[in-house]
Amino acid sequence: MDKGLFITFEGIDGCGKSTQIKLLTAYLRDVGKPCLLVREPGGTGIGEKIRSILLDKENNEMSPAAELLLFEAARAQIVDEKIRPALEAGITVICDRFYDSTFAYQGVARSLGEDLVITLNDIATSGLAPDVTFLLDLSVEDAFARRKGRGEADDRMELLGSKFQEDVRNGYLKAASKFDRIKVIDASRSVDEIFGDIKAAIEERL
Repeated sequence: MDKGLFITFEGIDGCGKSTQIKLLTAYLRDVGKPCLLVREPGGTGIGEKIRSILLDKENNEMSPAAELLLFEAARAQIVDEKIRPALEAGITVICDRFYDSTFAYQGVARSLGEDLVITLNDIATSGLAPDVTFLLDLSVEDAFARRKGRGEADDRMELLGSKFQEDVRNGYLKAASKFDRIKVIDASRSVDEIFGDIKAAIEERL
């Protein structure tokens, strides 16, 4: 049995990941490709408990190192419990955020170090890497306007402000310069234009 395709979506909050993930999931199912949709942090019983700790606005005293290790703990659990078994069964896995988020948020924006994060990512995943990653790139101003327009309440990470989000965006672009699997998508365009690029990239791999 062929191994399933591992697809991840990345980008700052408000970039349109959720919309594109829904479109891709529907497309894959329409063409007869079974797929599993998961999110990070979370996706498992343990992971969802960790997620609630990480995003709780009351946890302002959390240190950057503790934050990093909690993300990696949730990642280790979802890889072992959900992602790897699905891929080995030939199922395509679509993950809303994966370890490039940790590179951008904790490695770059939190200044914990790119090499440290890469090492911990490798430990948490036992070397599992996405086959393709779509980075939906959008300016911080446009992303904020989208979130405000939807009336979404900010979580602990979103409350860190525009400077932090700009650092995160730069961290993502730095990751894209390091890893060929990351495809940078201009997320300022229409939903259909963005999905057209994503669909074309996936069709090359099916």
